[in-house]
Amino acid sequence: MRQSQLFTKTLKESPKDEMAKNAELLIRAGFIYKEMAGVYAYLPFGIRVLEKIKQIVREEMNAIGGQEIIMTTLQRKELWEKTNRWDDKKVDVWFKSQLKNGTDVGFGWSHEEPITNMMRTYLSSYRDLPAYVYQFQTKLRNELRAKSGIMRGREFVMKDMYSYSLDEETHQKFYDGTKDAYMRIFERIGLGQDTYITFASGGAFTQFSHEFQTITNAGEDTIFINREKHIAINEEVINNKILKELNITKEELEKVKTAEVGNIFNFGTSKCEKLGLYVAGKDGKKTPVFLGSYGIGITRLMGVIVERFADDKGIVWPESVAPFDVHLVSLCRETTDITKVDMLYKQLCAEGIDVLYDDRDARVGEKFADSDLIGIQTRIVVSPKTLGQGKVEVKKRTEDIVNLIDLNTIHTCINK
Repeated sequence: MRQSQLFTKTLKESPKDEMAKNAELLIRAGFIYKEMAGVYAYLPFGIRVLEKIKQIVREEMNAIGGQEIIMTTLQRKELWEKTNRWDDKKVDVWFKSQLKNGTDVGFGWSHEEPITNMMRTYLSSYRDLPAYVYQFQTKLRNELRAKSGIMRGREFVMKDMYSYSLDEETHQKFYDGTKDAYMRIFERIGLGQDTYITFASGGAFTQFSHEFQTITNAGEDTIFINREKHIAINEEVINNKILKELNITKEELEKVKTAEVGNIFNFGTSKCEKLGLYVAGKDGKKTPVFLGSYGIGITRLMGVIVERFADDKGIVWPESVAPFDVHLVSLCRETTDITKVDMLYKQLCAEGIDVLYDDRDARVGEKFADSDLIGIQTRIVVSPKTLGQGKVEVKKRTEDIVNLIDLNTIHTCINK
């Protein structure tokens, strides 16, 4: 991608009403556009990051047997009434409307009810189980406060997966396996060392849940951790009984601010019973199905990554989710030199390296500042001086060391 052809531009200042660091930097760097509080559009750079996060999540969900679908955003009132989650006193984040014919509808904040109802069409026998489905879906939640940028939006992208199992043993095995898959995801996107599994309240979902909390001062949650034992407990559920079960004292725990990046819920058979999802067991008798629900906030993860790694110059993307592999910055102005840089750009692209090419007619300082703000790990700088030596400068985003690399071997120092 050539920067001269981008319709977006970096900004020196973010919107005056934006308080969250993640949104400030993402807006300034051209990844997102703020429509209103808690509602953001995703621009070409932002889409690239989201798609890389989604692909990592997709690979891990497929690896444990998940099958990808996509459901509707519009929700039928009667389904949610069956589980007592249509009432605003029970679930206070609904966006609701009416069709032209007066039918009440909601806009999906979660999908346990419609997916479970759909499964009644396809699951009828024990032979059909287990079944695991997931989607990447835009969720709408009427949050009272949306002040954390893309870490808490009123409109956001979520990966939500649902497991349907014949018995508790099969269900629990998959539930535990999903914990491992989630930790692999967070490890791959660069948050593994700072992310903990915690026991928490289930809120509008179930009585209890497991959350995946990442340490960041921008988080809205508080947990107590022991880094050595990798133990974490949510502030809302910590008590002497839990401490005793974990064989740990409160004095051994460190209080930290965190952001919830994932959660999993165990519904047992209650949800399927309410919605009429039964299958014929091996003995021919009708039996309810065990349901689990597993969420990861895709856009929230993007915000957490920014909060966790950004420095005073701008964003710092882990290589696995960066919008490009390389930022190629040209300082050349003569036609013959520009032609050489263009050839390097085409060569790198031909080798499968994803390149952002700063070919703009802009000041050197502006180009370097924009490169730092955008946050791609590897920067290649080409100037008339280095071209004359048959070399380029290569620098990592978080390092001060600049290496002179021969043009013919440049691809060897790039991690694809």
